Amino acid sequence: MSKPTVAIVGRPNVGKSQLFNRLAGKRLSIVEDTPGVTRDRLYAECEWRGRTFSIIDTGGIEPSNDNEILKFMRYQAEAAIRHADVIIFITDLRTGVTASDMDVAAMLQRSGKPIVLAVNKCDKPGAPAPEFYEFYNLGLGEPFGISALHGYGTGDLLDEVFQYFPPEDADDEDEGRIRVALIGKPNVGKSSLLNRLLGEERVIVSNVAGTTRDSVDARLDNEVGKFTFIDTAGIRKKSKVEEKIEKFSVMRSLMAVERADVCVIMIDATEGVTEQDTKVAGEAHNAGKACIIVVNKWDLVEKDGKTMKEYTLRVREGLAYMPYAPVLFLSAKTGQRVDKIFETIRDVYEQNNKRIPTGQLNSILAEATARVQPPTDKGRRLKIYYMTQAGVCPPTFVCFCNDARLFHFSYQRYLENQIREVFDLTGTPVRMVVRQRGDRDD
Repeated sequence: MSKPTVAIVGRPNVGKSQLFNRLAGKRLSIVEDTPGVTRDRLYAECEWRGRTFSIIDTGGIEPSNDNEILKFMRYQAEAAIRHADVIIFITDLRTGVTASDMDVAAMLQRSGKPIVLAVNKCDKPGAPAPEFYEFYNLGLGEPFGISALHGYGTGDLLDEVFQYFPPEDADDEDEGRIRVALIGKPNVGKSSLLNRLLGEERVIVSNVAGTTRDSVDARLDNEVGKFTFIDTAGIRKKSKVEEKIEKFSVMRSLMAVERADVCVIMIDATEGVTEQDTKVAGEAHNAGKACIIVVNKWDLVEKDGKTMKEYTLRVREGLAYMPYAPVLFLSAKTGQRVDKIFETIRDVYEQNNKRIPTGQLNSILAEATARVQPPTDKGRRLKIYYMTQAGVCPPTFVCFCNDARLFHFSYQRYLENQIREVFDLTGTPVRMVVRQRGDRDD
């Protein structure tokens, strides 16, 4: 089933990111005394009492501020609240209860979600300071005194959060569905494609880059299968971010990649593969996801009999690290070839989950090593004893050999290509792991 989600919210500069880093066990979120450092939601995976859950760090909420950046941060926090199972509302002992705290508390109560109130900066163990008790005035029940900096009280806080997690045996309504993330730089047509697939105007479409700010999930069932499409905000180029501090932000689209089974990487046909496209695609490739490259706005390209072939070569050159991904040319605006995407998604998903029997793998290994001898170095030859599949998503193969240093990358790539060709592993990365077992029969 899906992991529970916990959102950490509060006004700016109360220690949300410090608590996030404390719970995550690493410095994922930048911490600085300047209010407004965290602008986008950050995600991490945590474990408590045997349950794995996701935590979301959010930008500070300023309910009455008209500043554009703060309005955006408020929007992000509200989106995190909508997706959360439990909310940790964090306040500051040193400043006491502020008018903003009261406004945020009222907003959280309207959400109907379970709320756990944390009073941060209780840095001394023992009885709480007298000012601690004014936080009962927020009407959110018993506050928990914590120190995000030193870790005091975080165990009791998590025990309270744990009580609101859904049962582990709850039915997962997404079971059997293929989760598909539509990713790409801003304004390549992600929302237009989603609307075309759904047959309705589910999300806002605009020529202004960045219209989509939150991930949008949409279910679709047809004769091919059951799908959940995740439309995402475009992944922006870091050089276009004005303030230096925002370079530490992790865009929401990267979380969509983590959630997805299949990533549809969208490219603007009028621009070709750009540097930003390679970074977006690289996130999906490195995460081991099944991938499809979709060249959108194909209706705007002047074509002859060779255009598609030549364009495919340029795409392969620009995304040379993922030659396995099928390339589709379509137009979300006109609907041209859009119907082909469903079967392609299903096919690459199946390949990403494919398991190959060890016997068949080793038959291919024997043929491949007989055809191309393993490399040698200073008279010592690489011996590959056997190969087995260790996992799926992506298919991961372990090779046991006599000397891992002799197992050159080029020979790994050769074996990978042989496996791909025989077992038709299209649309999915393949991982090769080398294990050294020592000499035998030398």
